[in-house]
Amino acid sequence: MNSQPDNQPKPPVPPPSDGTQDFQFYFFSELYKRPVCAGKVKDRIGRVTDLVFKMAEPYPDAVGILLDHGWGTPNEFVPWEKVVKIEDDAIFVARREDSTPYPPFVDQPGWIMVNEHLMGQTILDIDGRRTEVVNDVHLLESKGRMVLVHVDISFNGFMRKWGLGRLTWINDQFISWRYVQPLSVEDKGTDTVSLSITRKRIKNLPSEDLADALEELKGDEQEAVFSALDSDKAAEVLIEAEPRAQRQLIANLRKERASTILSQMSVPQLAVLFSVLPHEDVTGLMELLPKAQAKKLQTLISQREVTAQTLMSTDYVAVLKEAKVAEVLKDIRTSKREPYTISYVYVVTNENVLAGVSDLRDIVLAPDDTSIGDLSVSPAVSAQADDAREDLTAMFAKYHFRIIPVVDANDHILGVVHHKDIVKGLAARLFT
Repeated sequence: MNSQPDNQPKPPVPPPSDGTQDFQFYFFSELYKRPVCAGKVKDRIGRVTDLVFKMAEPYPDAVGILLDHGWGTPNEFVPWEKVVKIEDDAIFVARREDSTPYPPFVDQPGWIMVNEHLMGQTILDIDGRRTEVVNDVHLLESKGRMVLVHVDISFNGFMRKWGLGRLTWINDQFISWRYVQPLSVEDKGTDTVSLSITRKRIKNLPSEDLADALEELKGDEQEAVFSALDSDKAAEVLIEAEPRAQRQLIANLRKERASTILSQMSVPQLAVLFSVLPHEDVTGLMELLPKAQAKKLQTLISQREVTAQTLMSTDYVAVLKEAKVAEVLKDIRTSKREPYTISYVYVVTNENVLAGVSDLRDIVLAPDDTSIGDLSVSPAVSAQADDAREDLTAMFAKYHFRIIPVVDANDHILGVVHHKDIVKGLAARLFT
């Protein structure tokens, strides 16, 4: 029995007329290589090589059948309006008035071929958590019209491709076409198509999941998905990607695009990225950075030992102990900071001496008139400015914080170090 999540839009099922069912579902694998006959069964003109659809909302419409005869014989393209009926043993089409073969297939803008462009292609599932493969395509035919309504990512679809459709292993896993759109490699001027969720939904995927998915895509498809991201999302994905994918993505970037993406990254993140790139790429990218940032990055790369001060960020929240929950939350909400930068609120004295730390979760749950000092833990765990990466690694492992503040010899807070900048093995990549 077919399965479809309740939150997916249902396919357009026409109502029966005169008490009879006037619609039929098909899988592409069932129609693939089915004989096509002009008139009677004995008048076979070929087999289905592909089905061609025209992109339309909400579902693509069939525009024709491709018959590829091979062996040097020109293919034929049968317009869908010439289809008379679909039977179990053949698809019947009208014969041309002069009884000549149908003309060869000529691709058109906005057309998509099921076998060529969809079957076996990579897709990001709508939950945004895993990479799947299209094993089959689900079609709906009614009153002479056929539309593409789902892709099937189940093992059943794989079995149907091999002629074992009668063996039902698990429930079919459909993804509605509303959630699946072909992503053309527009920037490269080619008709190559891979499957992805819509561009709008791409931007809502967690960066680490999108990075994993990019690593599974081929070069053109990978570049197309990456080009659909805005600069800040592209920077996050580039940081999370594996070195091989990082090198591929950087190699295909235009200078203007690379400059805007690099501007979204911190110096430690740039150092990690540059450590896996070829020397000539690093040299070119350095020229795109502001002079002050490039100088700091060069210093970081050239140093034998990375310290807390070189790894730290100055983006953190510090308040006096008398500050109230309501005003602190208001300031945070209007600051437009990235969510990952605000795990904790630090309590400082009038002289900017670190006096305690409060977890943001405790602050959110506290009454508005509560003082931050009442929610803080003192003394706060902190790192010295000259602590080495190994010291920071041990500190994160011991206390399980996501962020650790960095202080000078007099406990004045200087910045914070993020756990993710440590676990990526910055020193190992730069200096081994």
